[in-house]
Amino acid sequence: MSSLAQQYNAINLGQGFPDFPMNHTLIELVNKAMADGHNQYVHMNGLLSLRESICEKISFMYGKETDPETQITITPGATYAIYTALTSILHPGDEVIVFEPAYDSYIPNIEINGAKPVIISCKLPRYEIDWNEVREKITPATRMIMINSPNNPTGKVLGEKDMQQLQEIVSGTNILILSDEVYEHIIFDSKRPESVLKYPELFKRSFLCFSFGKIYNCTGWKIGYCVAPDFLMKEFRKVHQFNCFSTNSPVQFALATFLKEKSEYLQLGKFFQHKRDFFNRLMSKTKFKLIPSQGSYFQLYDYSVIGNENETDFALRLTKEAGVATIPVSSFYKESTDNKVLRFCFAKQEATLSEAVERLLNNGF
Repeated sequence: MSSLAQQYNAINLGQGFPDFPMNHTLIELVNKAMADGHNQYVHMNGLLSLRESICEKISFMYGKETDPETQITITPGATYAIYTALTSILHPGDEVIVFEPAYDSYIPNIEINGAKPVIISCKLPRYEIDWNEVREKITPATRMIMINSPNNPTGKVLGEKDMQQLQEIVSGTNILILSDEVYEHIIFDSKRPESVLKYPELFKRSFLCFSFGKIYNCTGWKIGYCVAPDFLMKEFRKVHQFNCFSTNSPVQFALATFLKEKSEYLQLGKFFQHKRDFFNRLMSKTKFKLIPSQGSYFQLYDYSVIGNENETDFALRLTKEAGVATIPVSSFYKESTDNKVLRFCFAKQEATLSEAVERLLNNGF
């Protein structure tokens, strides 16, 4: 869709990246790190001072004490961390429960390791998890359950009751958890973040994956980290050491300092909620039907009153006719399930969002 957006000179509300500048102080810190000579490999596990800053953040945010030496590894992005976590524990024949719609790397990552994705569709219109169905899908082969909150693409945020249900399901089993929390700070309407880090019984069996790109609007830097208990992190690093060896050094030196500025990540929810609300006010003039987003920088819209095309065809038409690129949510389902829903990214300048909606209105959408 991004290539198509370029071809038709469309506004790209499809791919999830901001179109506004990132914090200049962080850029200066990276430049300073390079000028100061921090351009060679750092430790395979990541710069220790950065891992220590992450532990301080985890303690501040979730009241959880973690060990920078044995429980934190810096990675070239969260998608890499997800792949590495899966590769470190999956064997052929293992089963992994995945909730759809799901970030598009999950299922290929499972399958490339010879394991089997066991898919559970979230219940529309609010994309809720049926935990009784989860119980029904557990088998002796179940190795892992994957969760993502706030969710990409739906914006759904798991609540305390969800976490308690998950904890009850895995209690007394050997089932592991992979928690994708890359949008941890982008939560709206005063909703409380429910990280696995807040639940000791869940953390002791979990990999958690995070992204600095999502926090600091620098998705192209591709830097993130994984948090896990010692015995799981030991396995994670067996894969990491031969797959990556080391992650971008000057960026790590910069982040070790910048991460201490709590206000930078604490204001993210309010910042992006303003953008969500601004975009939704504009979209209320169109024929699209809002599906509420509780977090992330994505907003889903139902187009069923506009046309009967499948999601891909409708997204293509929207790009070509109106000059606005989106993502069909069917692309987040293994079987391309079609619910007449598109994903819009609102992590854009207000002028970008205004022009996009104006194009939709001018073309009868």
